[in-house]
Amino acid sequence: MKPPHHNTQINGVGNCKGNFSHPHGDWNAFLFQRRHLFIWFLAALIPFAVVRSYFSHSPAVYQVETSHEEASVQTPDERSTPVPILNSTRDSWVGHNSSAISQDGDCDLSTGDWIPDPSGPFYTNVTCRAIQEHQNCMKHGRPDTDYLHWRWRPRSCELPRFNASSFLELMRGKILAFVGDSIGRNHMQSLVCLLSQVDDARDIYKDETDKFRRWLFPSYNFTLAVLWSPFLVKEMTKKIEGSASEQLHLYLDIADKKWTSQLHEFDIVLLSGGQWFLKAAIYLEKDEVIGCHYCPGTNFTQLGFYFAYRKALRLAFKSINTSPDYKGLTFLRTFTPDHFENGRWDNGGTCERTVPYKNNEIVMEGMNTEMYKIQLEEFEKAAKDGAARGLKFRLIDTTWASLLRPDGHPGPYRYSHPFAKDKNAKVQNDCLHWCLPGPIDAWNEFLLEMLKRESM
Repeated sequence: MKPPHHNTQINGVGNCKGNFSHPHGDWNAFLFQRRHLFIWFLAALIPFAVVRSYFSHSPAVYQVETSHEEASVQTPDERSTPVPILNSTRDSWVGHNSSAISQDGDCDLSTGDWIPDPSGPFYTNVTCRAIQEHQNCMKHGRPDTDYLHWRWRPRSCELPRFNASSFLELMRGKILAFVGDSIGRNHMQSLVCLLSQVDDARDIYKDETDKFRRWLFPSYNFTLAVLWSPFLVKEMTKKIEGSASEQLHLYLDIADKKWTSQLHEFDIVLLSGGQWFLKAAIYLEKDEVIGCHYCPGTNFTQLGFYFAYRKALRLAFKSINTSPDYKGLTFLRTFTPDHFENGRWDNGGTCERTVPYKNNEIVMEGMNTEMYKIQLEEFEKAAKDGAARGLKFRLIDTTWASLLRPDGHPGPYRYSHPFAKDKNAKVQNDCLHWCLPGPIDAWNEFLLEMLKRESM
């Protein structure tokens, strides 16, 4: 087959013709043509390079959809409709709120990446006795360990690894109280484990439900308390008339005295929560029903759980700000996403991922976004009110760091060796709480860093 004859014409350069496949052509003319062609090619690339450089330095707006369901404990009919908001909007909230929560020059701990960390955890299920069974992933036979080898690195600074001696020295003679739900207790147990590697904690109080507990670190006279209050306000469960079923009632104008009555004892209070507000409930103020969340068969106004959470959080902050005897430092740890995929907690949802998400692999949207937004808005109001009264409020923003860790949950290993008898067994997963040791140990690195800032 005869080789093809190539005629090349370049607009804007001239009419250059040459038989590039012919061995007897004018070689100098050929080189002249190639030189002009190359110069034109470089000139043509300049506009594209400029455009690409501009966009490569612009903030990214991630639009990757996630496959997990945000509301893991309710059916779709029980949820309020969320407004999806992408990471760029979340970043604007953090920036807008930062002046109220940090000193000038402080690094924003809330945005960053999980990077490999070969050093591993500070403790194991053998060296810490405070791990609750459902979060004891090592003991229960979780086969992978890669989830233990990541460290949170903020974008613009270094977050030091946890130093138990430094933490205990800062807390010498003080009482720190965690107020919230089971994730708050999960967080507290992580801190007990971290500190116990330096000073053996003594379990000095535990109620009959194991929901109110105190640990003493005797060498530092430091007490760590956990108080169960998933709604932060008064709650009652009442039987539905004519039925054996019970209905949750939340009194949105009455703070839960189980924690507010102890405020005067504490030097530091760390509030958290939000997940329990997804439960169906009747809402009351002044002992009168004002509405509900998921109350079919009634004529109550459907207010939704966002309404109730905002009211409860606002009242909790008000209780702190108006307490005559509390002069302490108040932290709010932000909302914790779950990572259920292919269903909810009660209908087969799982969390089988074994590595963290990268920043461009997921967005924060739906319920996570709405709850987070409520927290930031109510926190900022409370911080201003508190400052006028001489009280300090600080935000521990762990939401984004937590969202990136679908690999850190017990999953099926909330149970001991769930696949020992049947590798295909159907097991209810826990994709909300966290393995200990695990990613939430980093929450205490956030806490320590913020305490160090307060001591400066």
